[in-house]
Amino acid sequence: MATDQSRGTSARPNTTAVGVITAAGVVLILAGVLNAMQGVVALATNEFYVATRRWLFQFDVTTWGWVHILIGLIAAATGVALLSGAFWARIVGVVVAAFSVIANFLWLPYYPLWAIVIIAFDVFVIWALTAHGRDIKNV
Repeated sequence: MATDQSRGTSARPNTTAVGVITAAGVVLILAGVLNAMQGVVALATNEFYVATRRWLFQFDVTTWGWVHILIGLIAAATGVALLSGAFWARIVGVVVAAFSVIANFLWLPYYPLWAIVIIAFDVFVIWALTAHGRDIKNV
């Protein structure tokens, strides 16, 4: 346990914050794996994802497959580092979750329900890491 220098007492970690950060790490790993799976499907079967004409933007599915694989692998690795207590993982977790939100927003024409689920996961991760990141500095 860390010691509070100003009072000379032991500081107790905020168990709620530890639980939320742990949940964020698990969700980040899950979202990363799901992103990577989404990318592998885009690479393996180009015709699996078909964009409707209702959307203003369309992109090459193969390129987006690689983007999702890259974001997914970084997110999963960051989630593992977050569970191990790495400080840098909180910062990288917010950044990679933000990139994942953008990528999945642009992916909406191809697989809307899946993209919305991943966006919800990423928003939770961003909230957890920004709202409770400082609470666990004594852990």
